[in-house]
Amino acid sequence: MNVQVAPTPIAPAVIAPPAPRSLAETGLSMVMMRDILLKTMFRMNLDQVSQISRVVCLPVTAVQELIDLARGQRLLEATGTLHATSGGEMGYQLTVAGKARALDALAVSEYYGAMPVPLEEYSAQVKRQSVRNMKLTRDQLMSGMGHLILPEDLIGNLGPAVGSGRSILMYGPPGNGKSSISNGIRDSLGDRIYIPRAVEYSGQVITVYDPIVHSAAVEIADDATSLRRSSNRFDQRYVWCARPSVITGGELTLDMLDLKYNTTARTYTAPLQMKSNGGIFIVDDLGRQSDPPQKLVNRWIVPLEESRDILQLQSGEKFTVPFDTLVIFSTNFHPNEIFDGAALRRIFFKIKIDGPNQENFLKIFALVARKKKMPIDQAAIIHLLKNKYPAINNNYANYQPVFLIDQMIAICEFEGIPYQMSPELIDRAWANMFVKNEAIAR
Repeated sequence: MNVQVAPTPIAPAVIAPPAPRSLAETGLSMVMMRDILLKTMFRMNLDQVSQISRVVCLPVTAVQELIDLARGQRLLEATGTLHATSGGEMGYQLTVAGKARALDALAVSEYYGAMPVPLEEYSAQVKRQSVRNMKLTRDQLMSGMGHLILPEDLIGNLGPAVGSGRSILMYGPPGNGKSSISNGIRDSLGDRIYIPRAVEYSGQVITVYDPIVHSAAVEIADDATSLRRSSNRFDQRYVWCARPSVITGGELTLDMLDLKYNTTARTYTAPLQMKSNGGIFIVDDLGRQSDPPQKLVNRWIVPLEESRDILQLQSGEKFTVPFDTLVIFSTNFHPNEIFDGAALRRIFFKIKIDGPNQENFLKIFALVARKKKMPIDQAAIIHLLKNKYPAINNNYANYQPVFLIDQMIAICEFEGIPYQMSPELIDRAWANMFVKNEAIAR
């Protein structure tokens, strides 16, 4: 699994989730918020409103309201001391009853910290920042593909597919850049969206924000006690991130698409497709997973058609979450070999990625050689084109220039000679690119 930040905004700024001005505006029950407050103070040894505000991701006024509620229930008490280093803030601590309540709450769920976002509010935010709202132009897609040499008509096919936010199947012989093209599409998604730290459904907490998957943008910190805040005006229960991109390969299994329940913490973790909402989900090397491709697509029939996914709690209760991700399947197999007609209908765009023609192959070869500081030798190139490629019916592939040049570099470094290219070195490099189909004596 791999993740990369997309740097350049290409769409109007999405509408930010407004910060709740009171506890009622959080959409959460008072009991849940009170218990998360107590657990957070107990686990992190916090005693100041400004500290608690930053950790639970609520405004100071809302946190003070929550503390006052807990004090009224004799779960918190003021310490009677002012912290001179924190603007003269009053300190608070858990009472004996408060510690007991915190321990009881921790026995039910170890979750503490940021207050979750109700599923309904999360669904509304996903709709506001939908990947299908993006307007992608040829220039913007080309900027993400700037390092690739592609056939002229390929961008024309990819553009509408990416801009629609619908599913894409890229297929063709191995080594021709399907993974690189997928990464280029990912790099083209340049704006930022809001990812919830956690979502609440039916009293259960589902963590969504994942620093491995989500690349948080740099924010300007405000003084939590200040009445006038110049930045971070959105709901701090969300993280402002680059549109997420999840890349999986042969390791993908069907159970990775389900809620994960941590029996120790007694909390849930969102599945990969939920973490990728608003962004891109790349299934690379389709057909190499332990589960058949047909099963993977069958799992996504409803999400792909209806933009919603169905998840299940430990109790067996099922519920619906948004499915707002550009799914890209990439495979070396012909689609008819791994899918039936019904599955193929669910995948909106099918794009074949062929190897380069001789002209583009030479452009890629020269580009790689220049990048790796390998001098071009005309005799070596002629030898490669006239004597080597005819033996494989002139089937060029995008990976071959990198492979051949890296082989020659390795030979030069071993022999202690300057980087150079020659027919002899081409022969030695070529011998490592293919394995002869011959019997091995035993």
